[in-house]
Amino acid sequence: MRKTLLTIVLALFTASALNAQEEQYNQYGVKVDIDPLVAEAQDGILVLRSKSDSGYKIWLDNRVQTDGAVFFGEPEWADGISNGFSVRRARFAVKTQINKDWYGEVDMDMADGEFELKDAIIRYTGLEHFQFQVGNFKEIFSLQRNNSSRYLQFIERPMVCSALAPSRSLGFNANYYNKGIFLNLGVHAQVIAGAEERGYVEESSKGKGPDEGLSYTFKAVYQPGWNKDNWGLHIGGAVSYRNPKTSDETFGKARFSTRNSTSINRKKYVDTGDFAFDHNLLYTGELAGYWRGLRAEAVYMANTSFLPENAGTKQFGGWYVQAGYLLFGGTQRYDGAGAKFTRVKRGQKWGDIELCGRIEYVDLNADRALAAADQKIMGGSCMAYSAGINYYINDHVKVQINWQYNDNDRFSSGKGNKFYCGLDSAGKPTKDPYKTVGAAGVDYQMVAMRFEIDF
Repeated sequence: MRKTLLTIVLALFTASALNAQEEQYNQYGVKVDIDPLVAEAQDGILVLRSKSDSGYKIWLDNRVQTDGAVFFGEPEWADGISNGFSVRRARFAVKTQINKDWYGEVDMDMADGEFELKDAIIRYTGLEHFQFQVGNFKEIFSLQRNNSSRYLQFIERPMVCSALAPSRSLGFNANYYNKGIFLNLGVHAQVIAGAEERGYVEESSKGKGPDEGLSYTFKAVYQPGWNKDNWGLHIGGAVSYRNPKTSDETFGKARFSTRNSTSINRKKYVDTGDFAFDHNLLYTGELAGYWRGLRAEAVYMANTSFLPENAGTKQFGGWYVQAGYLLFGGTQRYDGAGAKFTRVKRGQKWGDIELCGRIEYVDLNADRALAAADQKIMGGSCMAYSAGINYYINDHVKVQINWQYNDNDRFSSGKGNKFYCGLDSAGKPTKDPYKTVGAAGVDYQMVAMRFEIDF
């Protein structure tokens, strides 16, 4: 009898101990459910996913891009251009699918030792053909801006995108995609990148306290060939109504500017400077496509700035045409649900090589016809010609080489006429574009190189 009782007690104790081992609590003292995970490398990306059908997974998405560039051919009277190197991007992101309906992401950049928040996303995908997200992310407006930097054909995006196309900001986004029809509506507030932008918002709130400023952006894309593997088209357009934002240093003032398609030369020759505006209307038209190893796109983009008190408008714009071809049997790929290009499929085990060409133009001269110089906004214009070679070593390592010739006009003298833009009647360098005589504008060439790894 005693032996039987002892056996029962030991069995109960063992069962209790096993149950105690199975029960786990988080750091806040709440009992949690256990879902065993499988660790695997999906195309070289570390992924932890659930063994069950819960849909849970979490993965890292990191990127390093190291650039270098040399510049030559600028006029003798021009300001010197420094050759140099840069860690263009050093990205660290954690992404998770909580279940089949909910997704979250945090993405940050530490390039050149400076922290900048990129994406902070909460996304719901539980409604068929729709997705909704809130947080900090790219506005769905420009094809090139929405393409991930890891999949760009050239080292930098076209100048008109840098000057006019919106990037990331805090907002809400609703997206619909089904059988080649892509529709997107976004409502966005202030820019959240670092302490500087947040400081502007807080100082504005302490002062007069204006609204932080909303933008309303709509994009539509039709995708013939959406269900084909080897070809497809992208026919799209977008429009954005944009109010002043308190995250800007000078609330109620606009400034459009761009570098000549490089981050190494920090000079912004093409620059409107600050000017007062009531609201902006931004719009674009896009035609792109791919066929096997060929990819091409042509885009026009423009902005109309409406001045305060119905004082008129200012018009800025530009365009680009670019194409690339994979030489060794690779295939270009397009993400229909995102309305953007994605990673190429290499043609050989050793990789593939892509040859690229681009012609682009940006025009920030709004007032060529005005007589009074003090009423003009003449931010300059630039025509640029580029050629590139991309070597896709594998799905994660890429080497890019770009050559570019920049043809800046006489008004491309930087914010407040900061840079020399030509020679005056006495043959001396001048920063005043209205005093230049003969050929003017800083024309020069560059050769740039990028090493990239994604992991």
